[in-house]
Amino acid sequence: MAPGISAFFNLRRSEIAPVAIAGAFFFCILTALMMLRPARDALGMERGLDSVRWLFIGTAVVTLLVNPLFGWLVSRLRRLSFISASYGFFILSLLGFWALLVFAPDAVGARSGQVFYVWFSVFNLFVTMVFWALLADRFSSDQGKRFFALIAVGGTLGAIFGPWLAARLAEPLGTATLLPLACGFLALAIGLAWLLVRVQPDRHIEAPAGATTPEAGTEHDRIGGSAWAGFRAVFASPYLMGIAGYVVIMTVVATFIYFTRLQMVAAAETDLDARTGLLGSIDMWTQVAVLVLQVTLTGHIIRRLGLGVALALLPIAMAAGFLGLAIYGSFVVLILLEATNRAIQRGLTRPAREALFTVVGREDKYKAKAFIDTFVYRVGDVVGAQTEGLLGRLGLALGGLVSVVVPLALVWAALGLWLGRAQQRRSQAEVPVGRSADRGL
Repeated sequence: MAPGISAFFNLRRSEIAPVAIAGAFFFCILTALMMLRPARDALGMERGLDSVRWLFIGTAVVTLLVNPLFGWLVSRLRRLSFISASYGFFILSLLGFWALLVFAPDAVGARSGQVFYVWFSVFNLFVTMVFWALLADRFSSDQGKRFFALIAVGGTLGAIFGPWLAARLAEPLGTATLLPLACGFLALAIGLAWLLVRVQPDRHIEAPAGATTPEAGTEHDRIGGSAWAGFRAVFASPYLMGIAGYVVIMTVVATFIYFTRLQMVAAAETDLDARTGLLGSIDMWTQVAVLVLQVTLTGHIIRRLGLGVALALLPIAMAAGFLGLAIYGSFVVLILLEATNRAIQRGLTRPAREALFTVVGREDKYKAKAFIDTFVYRVGDVVGAQTEGLLGRLGLALGGLVSVVVPLALVWAALGLWLGRAQQRRSQAEVPVGRSADRGL
């Protein structure tokens, strides 16, 4: 079967095992995340939508505070050690929340629900960021373009399976049951991370002539550097700043969709477990479109049209989708918009965006990427939440959102095209994989 699989998915025979392991790794992560996401949203809504908007600000602050700690772990520990430590911390935290829900249910109230909301929002970004950072570290730019979308299929299957479990278990067994199940999937993810490093050889690219800093050659080497290096790298590099700008606009638009969905769900269900089940069902079905796109079109689009076009398709689709939502304004149209957003974002944009990091230095792959994928991402959430709330208070609703989304989409698409060209230039120059990459592009 190996030759047929290689030909169909554009894989070399030696790449089949690493890709399969990475796909299983991502499956475990997304199963855990998407199983818990409906519970997070249901708990966060306990004190109304206005409190959720302020929770976004709290999440951004916590994310900013956690980034130096993660940078310190990256500097001091070997790669597999800080990956295991990050996942292990979240497993222990989940078990703590589970114990509170089971053994002290009277202590669980709106405040503890808000704590869980903020904690999960930080957890959600860090576990996926660490996964993609490891892949950008182990695979080349060419490999990223060829099969990051295929690896993402594993995550999509997990994103379907997780909400399916949540929808089936939340009401009969209670929301608390979901937490230890998620811990099990995260433990499996740690094991698969170690297996991936064993089967996928490290990338060895010679450092530029005159370099004084030793290259990180194997998974046993420490990356070193400062805990604050990720902050400085982003603001020193136009390329990384471009990625950050793309992420901010993307999350602003996604937040508009998110709050529109919460408003419609809040009107439909008032019970916590019923909300969890409804949100889980919505999540499950919107992932089907993601899977279809990943399996059939994503790889061909990235290889034939390039990363720039792949990154520009999401802004165009979102502008068209919000125009449709403003015209019709129904729950069905909202689900179609959300399905389109997730299908293109996870099926096409996410693999393309992660391929952008294959051409930066190893330190930037973990530290600068952590800053962009967590704090910068949450800044976009805050801007989107506050903008949506302001438009709602002004009585502009969907019409006001459209007036914001369409101009943003034009800037967003242009930025995606520029990043695609910049990535191609860096790929041809073969940026070294050791310490921070050249800041000039």
